Amino acid sequence: MMDLTTKDFIVKPTNVQLKSGQVVWKTPSNIALVKYWGKDEPQLPKNPSISFTLKNCHTITRLVYRQRVDRSDKFSFEVIFEGVDNKTFKPKIQKFFERIVDHVPFIKDYHFTIYTENSFPHSSGIASSASGMSALSMCLMSIEKQLYPKINEAYFYQKASFLARLGSGSASRSIKGELVVWGKHKEIKGSSNLYAVPLLGEIAPIFKDYQDTILLVDKGEKQVSSSVGHDLMHHHDFATSRFQQAHKNCSKLQTILKTGAIHEFIELVESEALTLHAMMMTSKPYFILMKPNTLQIINKVWSYRKSENSNLCFTLDAGANVHLLYPKNEKASVHKFIDQELAIFCQNTHFIHDEVGNGAEKIESD
Repeated sequence: MMDLTTKDFIVKPTNVQLKSGQVVWKTPSNIALVKYWGKDEPQLPKNPSISFTLKNCHTITRLVYRQRVDRSDKFSFEVIFEGVDNKTFKPKIQKFFERIVDHVPFIKDYHFTIYTENSFPHSSGIASSASGMSALSMCLMSIEKQLYPKINEAYFYQKASFLARLGSGSASRSIKGELVVWGKHKEIKGSSNLYAVPLLGEIAPIFKDYQDTILLVDKGEKQVSSSVGHDLMHHHDFATSRFQQAHKNCSKLQTILKTGAIHEFIELVESEALTLHAMMMTSKPYFILMKPNTLQIINKVWSYRKSENSNLCFTLDAGANVHLLYPKNEKASVHKFIDQELAIFCQNTHFIHDEVGNGAEKIESD
């Protein structure tokens, strides 16, 4: 896999013209095992991260395009979210287009209608930016592939991840599966700050079909956005130590995933989750995104793991929700535990069962 630079993603003019058409992609969300927290512009991570690609929590985006009569420096698009014209999404798409236009200049040539929908409720508290921005990026790359038929598959997916990153950092990790690394790491061949790549090498069978149940503790808007939280790492007292820790944990996790050392996996993943929130609680200004029920769930998980000799563990996103990670051979018992003891801590007893997936999938359109 060739390491590409920003310049490699700038295309030359083409004589190929597309009058109109549509493309459809389904891309999933992902959950980081080693967290990224802190970034530079444009959307470059301060440390590498490794994630599980999910399967059931996904976005389906249908991008309908038609050639504009008069080309303009202004972008022309509309967003239809789950059947309704959604103007609140337009500023984020506008900013995304501004960031990527040098790399996909053809976006000025078309009017786009972006039809998008999630497999999970938008108000569920699950961040849809990773799946949403990756789906849109895959659609744009499908158009580029029609304009430049000679681009190869490796370039196609690397550039899709590159574009997705400029919409949402974590979106770069939703293009491929099962395990993905984003951010330059000296021990991970092909890793880059510009795009995410599959974590190559041997992976123990137990991690191939790992399960993830998302406990939706709080569906409301976060009191501090992830963008603000990332910015607070610039002058954080513990930033340098944290970035070094993430590099070390990426090295450790590679070995764990290869050997199937599940107890070490549990320790590393839970430590990473708590470290992420420790960075929030020690930033200036400090803030807490966990809720009382988040802590209730964590303590319940620890008690259950000890009493049942289970391999259940948790990780956290940048919010109050809890991701429960466990091997497939514990699926029935863990689901029973969730139903009986954990659902009461979720808002409206709402949780979503998911599992490791393979990344973006093109859907053939009529």
